[in-house]
Amino acid sequence: MEFSLLGPIAVTTGSAELSLGPAKRRSVLALLLLQPNTTVPLEQLIDSLWEEEPPEHARTVVQGHVSRLRATLAEGGAEAYGIELATHGSAYLLRLPEELIDAHRFGELVALARPEAAPADAVPLLREALGLWRGPALTGTVTSPPFAAAAHALEERRLTAVEALGRAHGTLGEHEQAAAILYSAAVNHPLREGLIAGLMRALFHTGRQSDALEWFHRTRRLLNEELGVDPGERLRGAYEEILRAEAAGGGRTGAAKPAGGARGTGGPSGGTSSGDGRSGTSGDGRSATGSGARPVDGTAQAPVQGSTGTDDARGDTGTPGTDGTRQGTPAGGRGGSGSGRTGASPRLLPRPPARFLGREDQLAALTTVLTDGTTGESPLAVVAGPAGVGKTACAVQWAHLYAGSFPDGQLFADLRGFGEGDEAAPAEILGDFLLALGTPPERVPSSAQAASALFRSLVADRRLLVVLDNARSSAQVRPLLPGGPHCATVVTSRSRLDGLVATDWARPVGLQTLGHEEGAALLGAMLGPDRVAEDPAAARELVDLCDGLPLALRAAAAQLTARPRWRLARLAAALRDERRRLALLSAEDTGIAAALRMSVARLSADDARLLSALATSADGHLNASLAAALAGYDPERTQDGLDRLTEMHLVDEEATDVYTISTLTQLFARDERGEGGESGTGGTGDGS
Repeated sequence: MEFSLLGPIAVTTGSAELSLGPAKRRSVLALLLLQPNTTVPLEQLIDSLWEEEPPEHARTVVQGHVSRLRATLAEGGAEAYGIELATHGSAYLLRLPEELIDAHRFGELVALARPEAAPADAVPLLREALGLWRGPALTGTVTSPPFAAAAHALEERRLTAVEALGRAHGTLGEHEQAAAILYSAAVNHPLREGLIAGLMRALFHTGRQSDALEWFHRTRRLLNEELGVDPGERLRGAYEEILRAEAAGGGRTGAAKPAGGARGTGGPSGGTSSGDGRSGTSGDGRSATGSGARPVDGTAQAPVQGSTGTDDARGDTGTPGTDGTRQGTPAGGRGGSGSGRTGASPRLLPRPPARFLGREDQLAALTTVLTDGTTGESPLAVVAGPAGVGKTACAVQWAHLYAGSFPDGQLFADLRGFGEGDEAAPAEILGDFLLALGTPPERVPSSAQAASALFRSLVADRRLLVVLDNARSSAQVRPLLPGGPHCATVVTSRSRLDGLVATDWARPVGLQTLGHEEGAALLGAMLGPDRVAEDPAAARELVDLCDGLPLALRAAAAQLTARPRWRLARLAAALRDERRRLALLSAEDTGIAAALRMSVARLSADDARLLSALATSADGHLNASLAAALAGYDPERTQDGLDRLTEMHLVDEEATDVYTISTLTQLFARDERGEGGESGTGGTGDGS
């Protein structure tokens, strides 16, 4: 007897398939199979089976389905396989050898595969695992949020296996096979960056450089338009690898036809392409974004992006206001074309954030700080706030609005302070900046100190804007600061970066979570105002359940966009379940849990344990004494830890000795505590 979850819900004995009856009965079986050899409460079954309010006779209905399932399994000879559907009070338990469940066998095969260490063995294991899938997981169950979340989790495991199979073929040099495997999955999951990154590498190694680069630009556009975010480290890393390999004269390493002519941006068999695969000519033309990329032709000139470039080409140095009109040249600025230099004027800003709303006070504060020409110094602003609050969007929005005030260029770099992997080294970012400013590659210094000095010298008389995104520490930022009085710098970070305030006179611009009206407006911009207006109370509740974080609200909107028949109240009801809230506030591999994970990963082990202890607070409000009692720390150690957590915006100090921890941060820390033990998730970070 075998049980299938990876496709239509089914039970087979030999070559015969048992008749399981209607969708709710299949759903009962699926929920029991998802938790084999574990008691499942009747209330959980009821909550999962009915999308709306369950009927008064729901208990009787579930009991009837369990009774029929027990009889069906008995007719199929369940006892001979060691299978028993037992009742334990008001809960049910399906006892069975777990290897009879296809999802369990899939997991075991994937765990055995080692695509990098033993690729030749991994290929057949992963192919066998993926061969167990017969369609979308949990087909035939009801469409309630619990089953949607479970199906999503299974699909994530499948896609991870597809990526692993692609890597195994790539390690073996079988890049055509890797491209064929990854292509269909990438088409069906266009926002999954790991898939796209693997496909890009496979296409590049088969000689299809322009196809690979076009996949990057298409995905970057989709991420921006759908989620309002930029590519993550995996996708960006693949892009940079290809650019560096092209610049070094690399390219095709597989057995594919040589690149050249018009190759497709679609599947492995090609098609048509308008790009030539060269940095700075496809998509939006960004060839160096402060992430390690180098222009493949050795030049530094970057195409002008969007409306900003049009204004600059005209020599219009006025500043666009929020109403679309042009404002005057900022105080201390110069008219005309600035320094009059004829060198490169790079335009490296990402696209403006999609559906950007509000933040008028913060934008005004940035304008006050960054366009004050009375000090004779290079102004510096730090946009700080918790994970998911929209710091990058705010900084980039301001940069686009005022790009005309900086006709000698706008530089942008992701410092990767709170991303996967290592933070960006100053020498890496400076190398990109110098190339973008026209420095020949052979004259770019290798040391950060020399590169920083050259950078300051080059921009001393320019009117230049520098946006340094996602900084971890003040020390990471200082070598990247321009010194010219007409340059301005915006830094974003989850840390307050008090060091920059102390030594470089940085002006902090704090970003808070959204209130009910702003949050509802964001939902309306994503979903359409009519859908929000039909249930304003549910919209307010969604804002509360998302802690007012734009990232969480965008993820909630993505859930509702994918389910156009859902009312807002239905998603709100699903989010009330704290066990599922973080999972539901995710879109592909983007979500509030991923953002918080990057923050917690930068904590020291002591601070991570303290955060984990604070998460056990009943209402998220506490003082230092209660925090010390929860963590088992002495008062001084506790206070120091609270100060660091506050600086990182993982805890908020509302008043003297009054601390709060947001609900989503509590849920994340509790989950990590449950998975990783009482030591929390902190690792090697120093808590700075």
